[in-house]
Formats: sequence, structure tokens, C-alpha cells
Amino acid sequence: MAINGTSIIPHRVSAGLAFLRVIVGIIFVAHGAQKLFTYGLAGVSGSFAGMGIPLPGITGPAVAFLEFFGGIALILGLLTRLAALGLAINMFGAIFMVHYAAGFFLPQGYEFALALLGGSVALAMAGAGEYSVDAAIARRRDDAAGRF
Repeated sequence: MAINGTSIIPHRVSAGLAFLRVIVGIIFVAHGAQKLFTYGLAGVSGSFAGMGIPLPGITGPAVAFLEFFGGIALILGLLTRLAALGLAINMFGAIFMVHYAAGFFLPQGYEFALALLGGSVALAMAGAGEYSVDAAIARRRDDAAGRF
């Protein structure tokens, strides 16, 4: 489909990716902020220890920072593929180390973590889209390369 000779499909895809990035990013920022500012790193480490997660003194803070800063990165569309990959690995671990035994459905099941895994994998595969800091950096790099 074209309007005035330009395809609207890439714009729709980029808009969809931006929407997905922002929504998934907000969720991760909220969960990371809760871990950092409500429970604290010691509380998160203790909680991870209670759930049997290996190396809780390392994994607890790592997950808290990953969710908070990875979520911000998704919202901005900055290092999107890398942030989304880290968050996907995080959700994979959450599913199999914490939620899987409780079954699919919430409140203890893995359905929410699976949805975040799906969103993160989609962003890791597709990238940020045109409405992102990643795309702005790429355009600037291309412009700079074209000047020489």
C-alpha cells in the first residue's frame, strides 16, 4: 500500500515497535524500580535466596538493575536489541526458576512472564524501529559517512 509513492507499512511497523517498546519498557522499569527502591538490593537478594535462585547476592541486584535500566533503554529505543535480549533471558529464568511449577495462570503462574518474554524476543529480533534513539544514531552515522 502506498500513499504519494511511499509505503505506509514501514511506518506502521515502526509505530507498532515503538508502542511495544514503550509498554514493555514501562513494565520493566516499574518492576526494576520496585526491586531497587522498595525492597532494596538486600531485600531482593534475600527474596531470590528464598526462591532458590543461584547466587542471589549477584543475581538479585543484577536483575534489579537490568529491569530498571533495560526498561529505560527500551522506552528510549537505545541499544534495543541488547537490552531486549537481556530482558528475554531474565524472563526465561523467571519462568523456569520461579513461576513454572505454579502452572500457567496468575497470580503465581508464568503467563505474565511469558508475555514479557515474547515482547522482549520480538524486540531483540526486530530492533527498535524508526522512532528510536537507535535509528537516530544510525541516520546520523549514515549522514556522516555520506559527507566523505
